[in-house]
Amino acid sequence: MSIINSIFKTYRGLPKQIYILFMINVINALGAFVGPFMTLYLSDILKLSNKTTAVFVTASFCSALLGALIGGKLTDTFGSKKIMIIFQCLTVLCYITCIFISRSTIVSYFLILSRFFNSVVQPAVAALMANLTNTSNRKNAYSLLYLGTNIGFSIGPMIAGYLFEHYTNMIFVGNAIAVFISMIIVLFFIKNISKDKILEYKKFNDEESEKSGSLLKVLLKRPMLIAFCVLLLLYSFIYSQINYCIPLYAKSLFDNSSVIFGNIMVINGISVISLTTIIVAFTKKYSSIFNLSLSGIFYAIGFGMLYFVKIPIWFYFSTLIWTIGEVLNSTNSGVYVANHSPYSHRGRVLSLVPFLHSAGFALGPFLMNIFIDNSGVKNAWLLIFILSIAASFLTFLLSKAENILIAKSI
Repeated sequence: MSIINSIFKTYRGLPKQIYILFMINVINALGAFVGPFMTLYLSDILKLSNKTTAVFVTASFCSALLGALIGGKLTDTFGSKKIMIIFQCLTVLCYITCIFISRSTIVSYFLILSRFFNSVVQPAVAALMANLTNTSNRKNAYSLLYLGTNIGFSIGPMIAGYLFEHYTNMIFVGNAIAVFISMIIVLFFIKNISKDKILEYKKFNDEESEKSGSLLKVLLKRPMLIAFCVLLLLYSFIYSQINYCIPLYAKSLFDNSSVIFGNIMVINGISVISLTTIIVAFTKKYSSIFNLSLSGIFYAIGFGMLYFVKIPIWFYFSTLIWTIGEVLNSTNSGVYVANHSPYSHRGRVLSLVPFLHSAGFALGPFLMNIFIDNSGVKNAWLLIFILSIAASFLTFLLSKAENILIAKSI
């Protein structure tokens, strides 16, 4: 009972629309059938080679790069609500089209287009979240939405794994329904926030106050943020292997790889639900950038141990460990960027988070495919271990540098 009370205490008192966004995240994640199974769909259903699959997966995340940048600018210009409704509608249309052409390679292009439309929505949601919160409650709000996403993911992939094996077209139907319901909720329950309303929510520091000039001008005055973003790209590259190297490695070891991969996603979701509030409680006294350094350690252990794994149970144990790293990353990276983004440029600055996430996921399959062709999929985990340790160390150095700068400014 005390754990339940702790959870409610952590998330009590947030703005009403944060809880609505939480509900939207649950629905979208519950129906996110297509994304996690894209690699297996292209290789097993469409019978594409590993190289061609890597090209399409990379192209998919490249489209998300463009979508994130465009979404940031559109959000700052037109507001979050309009962007969310329009591009969610376009995403639904893409999935509906895929239902009728599911056995054609043309479906690959619609999957790329759907990821583009979905990525335009992400900066709109991020800007809305940042405008509704301040430095005192932002980490709790981000962790709540992240928790909502994984409540959906704790169930969705298990359903998707079954559908993928027996009723493949239904993964498109389910995804379309989820996005459509989310769009309706946005239409009726989400409101655009005026500048005056933003000021009500804010406890502004100088980093969040209104600025003039271009996005580049704003970023150049924030060298720590630029360095942080470079590290986010590295972390995203590492994490992207859950959708590329893990399914390929599972396929090389097990006949029922799609079921095992679905189970991995379920364990990931359940672990997040169980651990997020606890992790946030234990790490809230530390800075966001220091917590990101800790996430690199858990990535190194969780992904690195896969080099030695040959049976499913150890895949699942590995998932638990790298999930801790994921929680630390997801509940702190967006918070750090939001705390350093002026509300006048909110959409554009926050678009860097999904942009870098997509950049890492775009580079991940492409570069790792080259490595796997030369060294084998098993040895990929040694490389990921090294990169994770490097990312953790560099982030730790950045946290120390930031502490020095803060001390000098006092």
